[in-house]
Amino acid sequence: MANRHFSSRAYWNEKAKEWSPLCTFQGESKEDWENWKSNATKQLKSLLGEFPQKVDLMAEVEYSIEDGDLIRERIIFDSEEFASVPCVLLRPITMKNDRSNAAIICCNGHPVNLGKDPVAGIRSTPEHDHQIALMNYNFGEQMAKAGFLVIVPELRGFGERNDTSGRVDACNINYIKGSILGIYPQTLNIWDIKCCIDYLETRSEIDPERIGMMGLSYGGTMTAFTTAIEPRIKAANVMGYINPFAEFGIARGNFCGSQIVPEIYKYFDTHDIAGLIAPRPLLVDMGIYDECFFIQDLLKGYEGVQKIYAAAEASDKLVADIHSHGHSFAGNKAFEFFKKNL
Repeated sequence: MANRHFSSRAYWNEKAKEWSPLCTFQGESKEDWENWKSNATKQLKSLLGEFPQKVDLMAEVEYSIEDGDLIRERIIFDSEEFASVPCVLLRPITMKNDRSNAAIICCNGHPVNLGKDPVAGIRSTPEHDHQIALMNYNFGEQMAKAGFLVIVPELRGFGERNDTSGRVDACNINYIKGSILGIYPQTLNIWDIKCCIDYLETRSEIDPERIGMMGLSYGGTMTAFTTAIEPRIKAANVMGYINPFAEFGIARGNFCGSQIVPEIYKYFDTHDIAGLIAPRPLLVDMGIYDECFFIQDLLKGYEGVQKIYAAAEASDKLVADIHSHGHSFAGNKAFEFFKKNL
């Protein structure tokens, strides 16, 4: 009797066993890195597809209030036709309007229903409190209290921009809708972050040369992809993301439609995306009790990033925070990292 195969999971696992992305970094020298970076950046931009047509931001401050030692603002701007981005902006009360201060874009992960709010320290329901306690999730609020201007944008499909009538597969629904049009949520969210930078450049408090980005989980995905192609981001902190597609994606199916573009793993693994940030400063957070992305996989991803930074002669710009927590913001090195590098 012939050997038959019915399992889709086994099929994908077999396909991934010897898989080597076409643009994965395989060099050693700085010249190897320079050639790879140039070609890989072009390939990544090609996979992302065209960005939307630029429009006037029409930025509006809906309110600005004192909240303890911070000023808390609600900002809305347009990123393209038919798309507006609500944001929470936090800054120390004592921050001066002298174009000297650093800003950090902070990006959330799942769950989709909460979106940006816990990252900005909004505690409007018990679920907000639970997620903040579980993941030390109010890292945006914490960075503002450390002296930075922080903007926390609502990503497409999350929070105020999640209108899928309670469906648990909101990310996949948006991906499918976009993909039949050749438009991808990941690309659109990167565009919205680029528009965040446009907005930050208009703020009287901010030095445009001192803008960083950080994010946890899907926010880590966003930070890696956006920083890879956006040179205006001068330093980045990726938390709980960089690990092999073959493990979290193919073997475990632990991803969604917000996190990918077609054929991404044909050309890149996640460490390649993060490696495109070199030679700019990069902090990578890895939790030994992370149940979303396993520590052995995170360490393997980080090893790939190390090789790229070494070839770029920028090993001193790469920092790891291996911490004794789960899928969360550890906060052991982030404050000092951004103070040093922005």
